[in-house]
Amino acid sequence: MTISRRDLFHIRPRRQEYDAIIVGSGMSGGWAAKELTELGANVLVLEAGPMIVPERDYAEHTLTSEMPYRGWNDRKAVAAEQPVQGQCYACDEVGRKFFVNDIENPYTTDPDKPFLWIRGRQVGGRSIMWARQCYRLSDLDFEANAREGYGVDWPIRYADLAPWYDHVEAFVGISGRAEGLPQVPDGVFLPPMEMSCVEEHVAGAIDSAFGGTRRMTIGRTAVLTRDHKGRRACHYCGPCHRGCRTRSYFSSLNATLPAAEATGRMTLRPNSVVAEVVWNPRAGRVSGVRVIDAETHEEMEFRARTVFLGASALETTRILLNSTSADFPDGLANSSGVLGKYLMDHTMDVGARATFPGWEDRTTRGRRPNGVYIARFRNVTEPSPDFLRGYGYQGSARREGWGRGTSMPGFGEGFKSDLLRPGPWSFGIEGFGECLPREENHVALDPEQVDKWGIPTLRISCVWSDNERAMMRDAALQAAEMLEAGGGRDISIDTEMTPPGLTIHEMGTARMGRDPATSVLNAHNQAWDVPNLFVIDGASMASSGCQNPSLTYMAFAARASHYAVWAARRGEV
Repeated sequence: MTISRRDLFHIRPRRQEYDAIIVGSGMSGGWAAKELTELGANVLVLEAGPMIVPERDYAEHTLTSEMPYRGWNDRKAVAAEQPVQGQCYACDEVGRKFFVNDIENPYTTDPDKPFLWIRGRQVGGRSIMWARQCYRLSDLDFEANAREGYGVDWPIRYADLAPWYDHVEAFVGISGRAEGLPQVPDGVFLPPMEMSCVEEHVAGAIDSAFGGTRRMTIGRTAVLTRDHKGRRACHYCGPCHRGCRTRSYFSSLNATLPAAEATGRMTLRPNSVVAEVVWNPRAGRVSGVRVIDAETHEEMEFRARTVFLGASALETTRILLNSTSADFPDGLANSSGVLGKYLMDHTMDVGARATFPGWEDRTTRGRRPNGVYIARFRNVTEPSPDFLRGYGYQGSARREGWGRGTSMPGFGEGFKSDLLRPGPWSFGIEGFGECLPREENHVALDPEQVDKWGIPTLRISCVWSDNERAMMRDAALQAAEMLEAGGGRDISIDTEMTPPGLTIHEMGTARMGRDPATSVLNAHNQAWDVPNLFVIDGASMASSGCQNPSLTYMAFAARASHYAVWAARRGEV
């Protein structure tokens, strides 16, 4: 790990005024730090949580036998401190340190409208434990709102973002296979990972059974398949959500923050909870941010010519809603009144599973940190009569391991002997569906509740609509049909959707658009009302697509950073 020289992340900033302040050190904030410093700006990166030292905090090679609870977690501690976070698979016995304490970071929902807000507050944010799937949006997505009358028209099209996808992918290192599918455009890829024998078989069967209209490919993932820009290729150890000391997967801690530090123009201050962005009414600009030290609760203010918010979609919107003044009584940059509205997530956990007999002489080696992907095929060339937009699938085929013993009958020497051999092949795929942007899905400040630092928290209201439910019913049935076409047996279908939030793709609430009367941001992620304020995370999204969104956030962050520097040089910011 290279983030160590010169006590890289200073406890106190080296100066009190900067060219730019970046709020958040995760996926988007890391990219802004890299781009802005490489373009010559002096930046302060503020992170609400502590510093992460990989040699101390990462635990990807910790054996289950070395864990006090053998991987089952400290259930009492999770129930008491992380009742929401504990519902995420990655919040395991050694990974839970990367998830917030729900008691210190509360929020409220309506009892009949649960929203599971999964958060990570540390240097690197959720880029430490993300699932790393990277897919481009296409004009099928950027044109959908205008075509169908939901939300507002995106102020950009694919051609505007394509070069920034290229720019980001070339640095990140994304392994994948070019497929020539317009709904998920090809990118700048490292060599793809291999599919298993059963996956290859099912991919061919699906292609044949559905006349080439459905395509299964290996996932496009931000995990290196060869050494890349000073980072080492993955060695398939598997539990990526616990960290990666070889820096084989992309995170801001592994890649963009070290690049920013190498310029000598970045200061990063951990344990800095941003309470509000400071508005200067005489200048008609923001002048900086007010911060509460997470450990001492000391208040301080840092100043900058430009502020970039990349704290994650809902945290960014929470900061804006808390930043009130005579000019913006309902939240900074909210003359449109849409701040906090049009919250979206992706639907998840609906699909099918089957066993695949006849492959017992084949197995796999290592733990591939990736699965397969089936690109969207609904509402691509022909409209569906049942729902708008579409869904894609992710999944994998594998032979069951010794863990299957938890649900198998038996005991004694024979039972243990059976578990030493790989179990049968099974293949599961689940649909990730698009959520329509709807005004009633929203966040607002809670009038009574505050967090550990005295900052008002959010009240979140979000439910799936009939459109999402119809989409997922179709996704479950089609998953079963495709597995059956591949020769699957004992097919089971899961139609129960998880609550919004648990997919961890929350987006919207400070959307971009073409009209300042109906959107918060313009085409460059710049606030209509505040020229030197940029929102560079998922809050800016005008629709969700069905693809994992982090790659798009990174492209937006890089694009906005370059625009801000050009605009500053022209005296516009």
